[in-house]
Amino acid sequence: MLSFSDPRLGRRDFLRIGSLALGGLSLSSLARAADPLVSRPMQDKSVVFLFLHGGPSQMETFDPHMFAPAEIRSATGELQTALPGITFGGTFPKLAKMADKLSVVRSFVPGDANHDIKTIVGKDTFGANLGSAYSYVAGTNHPQTGLPTNVALFPRAVDPSTQAGVMQFGKFDATGPFGASTAPFMPGAGGSLQKDMKLSLPMAKLEDRRDLLRQLDRMKVELDNGQRDGLNGEREKAFRILIGGIGEAFDLAREDTKTISRYDTAPLVRPENIDKKWKNYNNYVDNSKALGKLLLLSRRLCERGAGFVTVTTSFVWDMHSDVNNAPVGEGMRYMGTPLDHAVSAFLEDLEARGLSEKILLVVCGEMGRTPRINKGGGRDHWGNLGPLLLAGGGLKMGQVIGQSARNGGEPNSDPVTVKNLVGTVMNTLFDTGKLRVVRGMPREILQMGEWAPIPGLL
Repeated sequence: MLSFSDPRLGRRDFLRIGSLALGGLSLSSLARAADPLVSRPMQDKSVVFLFLHGGPSQMETFDPHMFAPAEIRSATGELQTALPGITFGGTFPKLAKMADKLSVVRSFVPGDANHDIKTIVGKDTFGANLGSAYSYVAGTNHPQTGLPTNVALFPRAVDPSTQAGVMQFGKFDATGPFGASTAPFMPGAGGSLQKDMKLSLPMAKLEDRRDLLRQLDRMKVELDNGQRDGLNGEREKAFRILIGGIGEAFDLAREDTKTISRYDTAPLVRPENIDKKWKNYNNYVDNSKALGKLLLLSRRLCERGAGFVTVTTSFVWDMHSDVNNAPVGEGMRYMGTPLDHAVSAFLEDLEARGLSEKILLVVCGEMGRTPRINKGGGRDHWGNLGPLLLAGGGLKMGQVIGQSARNGGEPNSDPVTVKNLVGTVMNTLFDTGKLRVVRGMPREILQMGEWAPIPGLL
């Protein structure tokens, strides 16, 4: 197992030496993960699920309702999009310009007004992170790279100055009936898989972190030169995987500085420009610090073999206008601006790299917001309608699916449910016809694969 107990080791060095990806695997099991898999019903695609925790408002995001009375319509105004007659909320200028590359669902019904994480872990996913279902079928580690196939990213994965303890109102690492081995790997979040990682090297003999890196580099050179020192084929394969790029996938320092800057949302909402009277102040700060880089990291992981990446920052979208949360207009300055920047940077990057057809982005929260703005300028919990955006994955883009009622609170067309969202994800990741004939496939996975996808996407 892999571990670095030496306090002299910094986080970047920890990532660079390739130690993050094993998730408790022994060297021998890692080597077996590198062997070719038997035929599996995969579609060679990945999903990045950006969960907006707290419940974003449908009016201030992608369904402004500017024809409605002031107490209903978007508090941030509206912007014309690239789709004729379609507008977004006023904090989304970049996404508005690329609406022809998006699908927005205006009839999405989350189902209740509870704070939880139901769209990513809930009854419709049988109590498991959706990525655990993927990992059960695909295997827990990619057969060529050794990278975990299921990853969950929180702010500390990209910025150690952010808060710990991000799992509120639900467990993002829940595995339901699919077994503990399918749990998402959570770099920087203190998950059990990360705690299990240990590296069998004599740390007392290593003078400093640079020496550790030199020793691993030397090991690679020796293997390349045929100096195996008694390693059998399986262990040699494992060491090559360990040294050859697993940790590199998690290290944003390997990215071009211009790319990092393009994604970075930290300059958009500076801590000094966020009102400290809100108890969620630190959450607002962490979101701005981390969101863009989290999506950059998710792209790196999908490129290298991750099939499902959950991304969330912290509990920031709960805009009641109370002691915790800013009013919706102020809150959208804190939240909408980074979201607009990060998602647009992500989608432009995918297109530039030829990955738009291979990676599906899903953006939603656990619920929506009340049609009427409350007396404090906020919106309260609402389960009858919520925002949902999808992009990429080879699905049909450049459209609005469904309609909302004039009050912005219910669908005015056939509702799209969480089951439909799960069905869309499953049909993107799997050939569900082949899935049904795989011997021993859990009934829960078969059931999720049979749920009807969102109409008009596939």
